[in-house]
Amino acid sequence: MSTQTTPAAAGPGEAAEGHGGGHGGTTAIIAALLANLGIAIAKFVAFVVTGASSMLAEAIHSLADSGNQVLLLVGGRTAKRAATPEHPFGYGRERYIYAFIVSIVLFSVGGLFAVYEGVHKLQHPEALESPAWAIGVLLIAIVLEGFSLRTAVKETAEVKSPRESYWRFIRTARAPELPVVLLEDTAALTGLVFALLGVGLAALTGNGIYDGVGTVAIGLLLLVVAVILAVETKSLLLGESATPEDQRKIVAALEAGQFPVIHMRTLHLGPDEVLVAAKIAVTHDDTAAGIARGIDDAERRIRAAVPIARVIYLEPDIRRPDAPEGSVAPGTHGT
Repeated sequence: MSTQTTPAAAGPGEAAEGHGGGHGGTTAIIAALLANLGIAIAKFVAFVVTGASSMLAEAIHSLADSGNQVLLLVGGRTAKRAATPEHPFGYGRERYIYAFIVSIVLFSVGGLFAVYEGVHKLQHPEALESPAWAIGVLLIAIVLEGFSLRTAVKETAEVKSPRESYWRFIRTARAPELPVVLLEDTAALTGLVFALLGVGLAALTGNGIYDGVGTVAIGLLLLVVAVILAVETKSLLLGESATPEDQRKIVAALEAGQFPVIHMRTLHLGPDEVLVAAKIAVTHDDTAAGIARGIDDAERRIRAAVPIARVIYLEPDIRRPDAPEGSVAPGTHGT
């Protein structure tokens, strides 16, 4: 016997608040998009005037970031499509797919291009023309990127635990948008510092090799960030469980009634939707009607504790005498 229900008020892909859920960070994405578009235009102008390869690398970086933010917005929109017979659990994971594409764009368009351009500049260094232009644009870009990063940090602070570090948030968040923006903005600010050092040293010494060194440093930075994004998003695409905190809440909600948990599995169908499948212990004296009422009550308690628990399967069973109490670890079975 099993039961499965989904709440009528919350369809697949719709936004929901809750720890580990899908805080999309739309404000942070739009702030980053506007900042990067303005910065990209300014950097291209500075490159044309100065011929600095680090300015070209930074311009391509900002252009790639702008495209990445558009991808995140598109992914957030397409993930809201209603479930279909072909995709009965909805399209929530499209947000993970678009985030993975972001890592590919950052690696290829941003990182590899910057490394190539930097190596070319090291092989054929040239003196910069009008370096004041480049330095002015970089200083303005640092201010704008700082504003974008501040917005992302503020939105992240609203959803992460106060005791949780930003790095741990990036590693454990089930919604990809804020981690992507945090990493991109941090890389952008660091890259601007590299570019400023490269252009500044090249202007002071008259040796264009420093511009090439700064460009290579920008490229390597982007490659590292892209790999981090790819690894984290790959884990989400493969399917991650609910957060440990949400799992504890679900078990507590089940065991607050008449059903000890024999074993349980959870899976994020998307940032805003968790599937819960649990085998629960009943006794020989329980009636079918009593079990059904108990399951209905258990589902209500689960959703009250973890609102993103949208799809719930509960299977009643008789616990063996030697079965461990409340086991939720993979591979633990009670029959």
